[in-house]
Amino acid sequence: MVVVLENNISEEQINEIVKQLEDFGFQIHKSTGVQKTILGAIGVKPNFDTRKVKILKGVADVYRVTAPYKLASRSFHEHDSIIKIKDVEIGGNNIALMIGPCSVESEEQIFTLAEIVADSGAKILRGGAFKPRSSPYSFQGMGEEGLKIMRQAADKYGLLVITEVMENSQIDLISKYTDIFQVGARNMQNFSLIKELGNSQIPVMLKRGLSATIEEWLMSAEYILANGNKNVMLCERGIRTFETYTRNTFDLSAIPVIHKKSHLPVVADPSHATGLRDQVAPMARAAVAAGADALMIEIHNDPANALSDGPQALLPSDYLTLVGELKLIAQAIGRTIN
Repeated sequence: MVVVLENNISEEQINEIVKQLEDFGFQIHKSTGVQKTILGAIGVKPNFDTRKVKILKGVADVYRVTAPYKLASRSFHEHDSIIKIKDVEIGGNNIALMIGPCSVESEEQIFTLAEIVADSGAKILRGGAFKPRSSPYSFQGMGEEGLKIMRQAADKYGLLVITEVMENSQIDLISKYTDIFQVGARNMQNFSLIKELGNSQIPVMLKRGLSATIEEWLMSAEYILANGNKNVMLCERGIRTFETYTRNTFDLSAIPVIHKKSHLPVVADPSHATGLRDQVAPMARAAVAAGADALMIEIHNDPANALSDGPQALLPSDYLTLVGELKLIAQAIGRTIN
């Protein structure tokens, strides 16, 4: 249920309304916009008479949210959410770039790539220290040593860090080094993990599951939001379909659909979506045109010898060319890439 409050309502009146809603058995989430304040009253009460709330002093309107996700819905939060991390914004007019290798492999590798990322104007360094791989015999990441190296490289070049968390036991460790938690596609419905991440205030990027519907994806985001972490962004990384000529089917239509249904920022990952570097640039360009708020792209200075996902990593020169193209597309639709 969404409770729209009157303009110029006092904090005292808001607190009184919140207390009354809590007495009715609702959990309350407050959203303060430029012109109005909205209270999200969360709780399954199908027969609740909304007139009990409408008559409260200071309430302008009350209506039910029909979507199963509440806090992620535009009904609760009308304007686009902007996640601010230091001097970086994700979800505003500027399109953020999250760039780096699939895995941290060595100090030399990550420092070399971090310099390229910074020189390109990107603000976020991506890289995996704990890697969920399809085969148990594949490279699984450098663990904490990889986190330390990535943090040092990011700090040297003034970058933020995004890296994947795979299980609850890793949260405390990774939180020492990262600025954004990444939840991989295989963990989108790991409810124990995402509920725990909801208790953190470190932003979370939630990747779409391999075969997840948009509603299932938004419901997973709801778990994080409902547990208190409002800094959630969604990442489209391709879904599994019947098609065999591509690694995944990159669902570009999900970007405008999410923007219509939710206020959360949308990230596009053309690297994992396509799996082949010659497809990454076209899909990155398309994602910007479709309205993505950020791009996550893999690069590698020696992809032929990469320990994971070398075939989908762009060479630095190709990446720098792509950034120039993306800036032109962004400009054409009234956005920027700085």
